[in-house]
Amino acid sequence: MSYDIIVLGSGPAGLAAAIAARGRDKSVLVIGNPWQDSPLAKAERVDNYPGLPGRTGLELLEELFRHAEALGTEFVTGKALSLLAWNGFSLTVGSQVYQGRALILAPGVVRAAKYPGEAEYLGRGVSYCATCDGMLYRNRPVTVVGLAPDAPQEANYLRSLGCQVVYVSPRQPQGLDETIPYVKAGKLAIKGEQTVTGLEADGALLPCAGVFILRRVVAPVDLLPTLATEEGVIKVDRRMASNIPGVFAAGDCTGGPLQVSKAVGEGHVAALSACEYLDANP
Repeated sequence: MSYDIIVLGSGPAGLAAAIAARGRDKSVLVIGNPWQDSPLAKAERVDNYPGLPGRTGLELLEELFRHAEALGTEFVTGKALSLLAWNGFSLTVGSQVYQGRALILAPGVVRAAKYPGEAEYLGRGVSYCATCDGMLYRNRPVTVVGLAPDAPQEANYLRSLGCQVVYVSPRQPQGLDETIPYVKAGKLAIKGEQTVTGLEADGALLPCAGVFILRRVVAPVDLLPTLATEEGVIKVDRRMASNIPGVFAAGDCTGGPLQVSKAVGEGHVAALSACEYLDANP
């Protein structure tokens, strides 16, 4: 499935980007969590959005969503597990692959800190995608670090492939195959030599060949390792363009102020810039 623009994130910046891009007659796919899960949805009252004071965050988001939907924006609920930047952009969500000629990053603030060893062994035993990499570990021991609601199902999938799975998380998982051992732990570190050799969980070493870290959201820099950041946010110019051609960013992921109006404005600019990029690169 191919689109002119893929928007990663279903908050105000992503929805505003979709609206602006559809206004330029570009096909748009928004990938993200349900829009009701946006942090804005928890706001009881928003008084600083120009022209629409006194709305709840949920009301603002619903109007943005309905507007984008009415214009023909397509939506996929889920998280992007991997991204290939070649001849456009290919994003994997579950078992589906979606292609876009341009990409707008609007995931909000991704606050999850990396575990010791996570960045060092990424691609050498550390993975964020069971569907993508599970077959590499068939008949081998792996640990699943479950931090997302669908993590137990992903662990079950790895088990069905023949992986020897141990599930690690701070809380008892729901829906985990009863044959999969569960370890309750919160302090984790990835250990290895040339590749991963184990996961240290609250001081106890769990030997394994692979560690699948399954969070609610994968940080953009983990999807695009060459993406330039500065002080933890995506570095963009006034066109909301990143250092990677065809990749734009908007909203909280570009830094403060963390305000709805700023996110919406940046989403609009990012979409118009993405449209100009597509028109210049047919």
